[in-house]
This record gives sequence, structure tokens and C-alpha cells, in this order.
Amino acid sequence: MKKKREHILSRFWRMQESGVLVIVVVYVIIVTCINSAFISSGNIINVLRSAGYTLIPALGMTLVFICGGLDISIGSTLAIGSTISALFAQGGMPAGLAMLMGCFFGLLVGLFNGFAIVQLGIPSLIVTLGTQYAGRGVVYILTKGVAIYPLPDSFQALEQTAVFSIPMIVIVAAALSIAAHIVMSKTTYGRSLYAVGGNQESAKLAGIRIKGTSIAAYAVTGALAAFTGVMMAARLGSGQAGSGEGLEMTVIAACVIGGTSVTGGSGTILGTVLGALFMSILENSMTLMKVSVYWQKVVIGLLLIGACILDIYKKKLSMRADLNSMEKQGETK
Repeated sequence: MKKKREHILSRFWRMQESGVLVIVVVYVIIVTCINSAFISSGNIINVLRSAGYTLIPALGMTLVFICGGLDISIGSTLAIGSTISALFAQGGMPAGLAMLMGCFFGLLVGLFNGFAIVQLGIPSLIVTLGTQYAGRGVVYILTKGVAIYPLPDSFQALEQTAVFSIPMIVIVAAALSIAAHIVMSKTTYGRSLYAVGGNQESAKLAGIRIKGTSIAAYAVTGALAAFTGVMMAARLGSGQAGSGEGLEMTVIAACVIGGTSVTGGSGTILGTVLGALFMSILENSMTLMKVSVYWQKVVIGLLLIGACILDIYKKKLSMRADLNSMEKQGETK
């Protein structure tokens, strides 16, 4: 029995997500002891809703990170999805079709990013930084800085509908997470993404379409970011040009804290889910404890730096372990 327990614990600690899971549990216990209002049903719903809005674009960012890329334009893409869908809905287009139009324009942004990065060879930081500014500018041109409202009740129902008191954004985020996990763990495309991010030369020799795989990751990220904007517009009852400002850092932090490597080739959807949940818990708890918004940004920034340092440290440990293993194999021969 003791050996079985030790075996289970050993397997748990070898899991890539074990560290962030322990951190989440311990942090929740600490916050609950400080302020019991944290575990009230209403607050838990707020935490899950906030996590849903972070998680959906983070799923796309996870794909981009795994294939060795970066996308810092998701905040602007979210605003594009929000304002485009709101404009079409206000113009009389059916709610479902207006939602699809918002996602379609986000998909176009993602395709542009992917094409410029992969086909033209421009660094992902430069391309997505340019898209971030250009996208935000387009949104302000379309809206003139004024919120688009009122929106039809049928459009607002896309997000404001709840199932057993669970917000629609939470249900959709959970469904998308399951789908993303299946894609990454069970399909050829998922294996191709890991191969491209791990070693492009080896992936090329294995016959993997590197360009198509990477472009698809950026396209999915754009569509998911825009979809998040659509849901945000439905929740607020208006399309706002300022939607998604600063979202990039929260999403990147969720991915990195969840164990996704910034250098590519490593990461899991479950880790991203836990990372998004932790970011939501962190922001919510600091608000409950009346921590200044400015200090919240400091904490998130420091967490991001710490997670990146930990990622680099883990990579070095892994390389050292591989070298030791090779040396032992050489000695046995």
C-alpha cells in the first residue's frame, strides 16, 4: 500500500501541471482564510467567468507558443471581434451571423499574422506588435471612440444565458478546452505543432508542413480572440473600442504559469486551463483584499518574469539530465 501511494505521488510530481495545481490549491486556502467571502457561490461564479474570458484566447496562444511563435495582438483582435459583431448586430443582421462575422475578421487578422511571420520571415514580435497598433487604430476609426449600443436582446443572449447558473462563457471555454486537448494529444496536427516548436529541421525531415502548421496556429488564435470579443460585447450589451486592452500580458502569463514554454515545443492545454484559473483567482482575491489595481499589475508582471525564469531553469535541468543519460549509456557500452 505504501509503495502504491509513493508511486502515485511520484507520477503526480512528474506531471507538467502538478506545480501550478499545488500553487492554485494552496493560494485558494490562504485567501479563504483571509477573507471567507472568496468561496461564496456568487464570487466563485465571478472567478469562473473571468477565467473563461482569459482562457479562450489563451488556448490559441498556447498553440502559438508550442510552435515557437508569439502573438501580442490578441487584445486588438478581441476589440475587432467585439466592434465588428456589434456593428452588424446593430445593423439588423441575425445574432448568430453577426457573431460569425466578428470571428471571421479575427481569423483574417490571424491569417495575416501567420503569413507575414512564416512566409515573409518577419519576426513574430514585430508583426504582431504592428497588428496590435493597426488593429486598435481601425477599431477607433470605425467607432470614433464611442461605444456601439444598444444591441439586440438576441445578441446579448449569446453570453447572458446561463445553464444551471453557470455562465455561457464558462461552458463554452470548457468545451473549447476539451476540444483543444483532444487536438493536441490525439491528432496529427497536435503532434506536428510540438515537432515544429521542438526542432524545425527534424520536423522538416519528417515531412511535416511547417508553414501550414504555424499559420493555422495564428489563424486559430485570431479567431478565438475575436470570439472572446463577441462574447464580451454580448455581456456588456455594447461593442467598445477599448475592449481587450492589456489582455496580452494576462493571457501570456496564464500560458507560461501553466507550464507552456516560451521557446516552443512544450506545453499542455490542462496547464493553460490551470494558469487562466490562477490568474482569475489572483485578480479576484486582490480586489477582495482591496489591493490597488496598480499593485495588481506589478504582481502579474513579476509573476510573468518568475514563470519565464522557471521555464528556462527547467529547460537547463532537462538538458543536463539528457546529457547525464547519454554519458551513462556511453559508459555501459
